[in-house]
Amino acid sequence: MQKHLFLGVEAIGQGAIDGGMSGVYAYPGTPSTEITEFIQENPLAKERNIHHAWSSNEKTAMETALGMSYAGKRAMACMKHVGLNVAADVFLNAAMTGINGGLLVAVADDPSMHSSQNEQDSRFYGKFAMVPVLEPSSQQEAYDMVHDGFALSELTKVPVMLRITTRLAHSRSGVDRGEVLPENPLVMPSDPRQFILLPAIARRKYKVLLSNQALFLKLSEESIYNRYEEGTDKSLGIVACGIAYNYLMEHFPVGSCPYPVVKVSQYPIPEKYIKRLDRECDELLILEEGAPMVEEMLKGFFANGTPVKGRLDGTLPRDGELNPDLVAKALGKELFAGFDIPEVVTNRPPALCQGCGHQDAYLAMNEALADYSKGRVFSDIGCYTLGALPPYETIYSCVDMGASITMAKGAADAGLIPSVAMIGDSTFAHSGITGLLDAVNEKSSITVVISDNESVSMTGGQDSSAFGKIESICIGLGVDPAHIHAIVPLRKNHDEMVRLFRQEFAYEGVSVIIPRRECIQRAARRKRNK
Repeated sequence: MQKHLFLGVEAIGQGAIDGGMSGVYAYPGTPSTEITEFIQENPLAKERNIHHAWSSNEKTAMETALGMSYAGKRAMACMKHVGLNVAADVFLNAAMTGINGGLLVAVADDPSMHSSQNEQDSRFYGKFAMVPVLEPSSQQEAYDMVHDGFALSELTKVPVMLRITTRLAHSRSGVDRGEVLPENPLVMPSDPRQFILLPAIARRKYKVLLSNQALFLKLSEESIYNRYEEGTDKSLGIVACGIAYNYLMEHFPVGSCPYPVVKVSQYPIPEKYIKRLDRECDELLILEEGAPMVEEMLKGFFANGTPVKGRLDGTLPRDGELNPDLVAKALGKELFAGFDIPEVVTNRPPALCQGCGHQDAYLAMNEALADYSKGRVFSDIGCYTLGALPPYETIYSCVDMGASITMAKGAADAGLIPSVAMIGDSTFAHSGITGLLDAVNEKSSITVVISDNESVSMTGGQDSSAFGKIESICIGLGVDPAHIHAIVPLRKNHDEMVRLFRQEFAYEGVSVIIPRRECIQRAARRKRNK
């Protein structure tokens, strides 16, 4: 078939479609967003009516994908690494229930934190859940792993994780497509109690999961994605995981690496290759993107006293992305230092778009808060997080999705009144609703500002699950309708916004203010596409 120039995320989307998937479930999060967007725009996905609507959060995405698997169909849940924290409950338990139709969990990690709060490595979740993990070294492998991964899930009877990182997600390479497989028929689980995790059943299923580890290891050691590559210089043995293998090969044309190499792209790690490397080589170098997971395992279980180098001993940096230059340095190669970066292209701090409604909300909020001590505004994940920077310097927290409301409540419980939560419309639907319910139940003295730009703007303007529903949700949770206010955040409404903020800051109870104006970038795209 024709070779396609795909981003890694596009290769995953195409692989899922060609692999017979019936539904993708996801919440937008860089660097995973474009997997679902690619499927949404794909002609074959439209022709097959593959489910592709956004979910409210990663937990609902994972649960819904599991529901499609329950019915015998192949499904994929997509998220970024911190999204897996949200979906962790169902992800770990799905390893216990097992699957019916093939279930892939595509997780995109973000080393160097280009757009994230941390650098966590999702392979630990796969190891924790004791399920197979696939980690492609190239866009072609990303396609192949997804295309064939549903069958691996159905063979092992558990969800399979596909773990990628930012660089593979957002770089392009030629990809050959495989056979377009038909979708699975609707088939109910053969065991009517398979998905019931009552303790008596769960204990039995856990024993089954443990007993299947030998199969998972055998499949890993027989996988086409793992291999032992011979080398003549046994002073060093290299373990290269996922995209780190690609970085290594940039320094050696195919077949010319002098050192033995174990390529790892399917987990659990292939023990027979690692043990052979340990026997034959004087020391080991572990190349892996993210945390030193494999390095720690080798130090503890396989190295038998052989020195192991990597991120833990300083051979490679403990944080940040791996890259070919860092690999070259670890191999003792000379590096070209490069040129100084001209001032015109040096990094500059991000800023809210000119004309963004968040700007007007912050300006009014700052004026209304001038009579109080600083540090009263708790915020959340979204464009509006930039309110922490000059010239606003309004917000004082940004921890995780939904934490603005609950942290404001906790501060109010401690006596910091008024306490203010600044949250976006999509984040409110994702994780803020339950926190608002807590505040209503305890009649907390907090003001919740839901800055509604009518989309998931930080990741490209996807549809918000809360669109057109925010007031109804707040009333349904028990917020007094007299203290729910919507206003258009424009400079001409500045004085009215200041008055409204001051009024609700003084109210001893839960109030909600909704500055509502469409994201200026989304509005511009909408007008261009008319």
